[in-house]
Amino acid sequence: MPVPRSGRPALVAAAAAVALTAGIMVAPAAGAADGTLPGVTPRAETPAMFDDDEGGNSNADDPAIWRNTADPDASLVVATAKKGGLRVYNLDAEQVQSLPAPPAPGPDDAPGRFNNVDLVHGMKLGPGPADLAVTSDRGSDKLRIYRIDGDKHDAPLTDVTAPTAPWIFSSSQDEVNHKSTAYGLTTYTDPHTGKAYALVSQAATTRIALLELKATGDGKVSYEQVRTVDLPDTFTMPDGTKWSPCGDPGDGPQVEGMVVDPETGTLFAGQEDVGIWRLPAGLDGKPVLQDKVREYGIPATYDKPSDKCVAGKDPGFGGERVSADVEGLTLVRQDGGDGYLLASSQGDNTFVAYDREKADGYEYEGGFRVAPGKEVDGSEECDGADALAEPLGSKYPHGLLVVQDGHANPEDGDRAATGFKFVDLGDVLTALDD
Repeated sequence: MPVPRSGRPALVAAAAAVALTAGIMVAPAAGAADGTLPGVTPRAETPAMFDDDEGGNSNADDPAIWRNTADPDASLVVATAKKGGLRVYNLDAEQVQSLPAPPAPGPDDAPGRFNNVDLVHGMKLGPGPADLAVTSDRGSDKLRIYRIDGDKHDAPLTDVTAPTAPWIFSSSQDEVNHKSTAYGLTTYTDPHTGKAYALVSQAATTRIALLELKATGDGKVSYEQVRTVDLPDTFTMPDGTKWSPCGDPGDGPQVEGMVVDPETGTLFAGQEDVGIWRLPAGLDGKPVLQDKVREYGIPATYDKPSDKCVAGKDPGFGGERVSADVEGLTLVRQDGGDGYLLASSQGDNTFVAYDREKADGYEYEGGFRVAPGKEVDGSEECDGADALAEPLGSKYPHGLLVVQDGHANPEDGDRAATGFKFVDLGDVLTALDD
């Protein structure tokens, strides 16, 4: 049956139906619905965003948690809103600042569109070190960089992007307009050199670029490309056949969710239709496919009249835990290298946890759902997520998990709503330990 390229739950259901017809057992695709995983309920939610003119063309995507070391209760969550720019929230999930994405450089060009965001701590900038929020601007194929000043309560973020900041993957504005631009993003600081880096994926390709962030001497920040790596787009199945994920003609299986474990220098990269890769953060080593999505290996062909992918028979080569797309990746860092790698299993509205301590295997440790509570709904089709296992004052003494919600309630008629949910990390750890 035809399957919408963007309708991941439909693809999961179709794959399960095909597998049952063929007599092949597949891990349940509806883990969020069958009650097999524990649920944690959010403590707070941000105001809904609407992706239309009336709602400011805003669409929630990816969060980053900034801890105010001087006053943990005044910590912040910085989040992308795509064409709506950046949003900054306090720990009550109230908006304290909104920063617009850059306007289009010309009448036929695309405006800025902020996709992913991450933080850099203690970069030498001007008279002293500064914490930065770094975002991938998909609309202009650049990074945008903001200094974080926690004592400026009404406007804690200031744009410090150097005017000379270059395109990342494009060589001309025409290439930028073709939209194969900066997409997923994560950051890390090399503990040996102190240099700060951003790792950025390219939309509709398998490429990841390593960029070194550089202070320009006038309080601004730019970046230089160090190297790139291309993940595979075609895979050999156990029966010797070749498989590539189905997508729009000319598009490759892209990466979005990424995170670096600073203690091991390991980059985890979520190739949406394939699985989770791990490789050196310097992009100078061999990638290893840590886990595969359930849909891995299912043949599908693009049907032009319907603009859909038509799935074939499931050969049973997929994984058991993650339903495409694999999305937001984040670390729960605990003492002694302990903790978890968390991944958003977007296709079945769950989260998967891997043991961070077992560096050779990253063994599966369980999962959970962000479920509806009495006053706050849960998270569906989650894109970005961020966790911080440090006390955040009286509100989150055990840390915080922030997740994107692709279907925030209540929606407004035909206007689809998105937002972010704030979850007590202590509740997550309890669910994973049970």
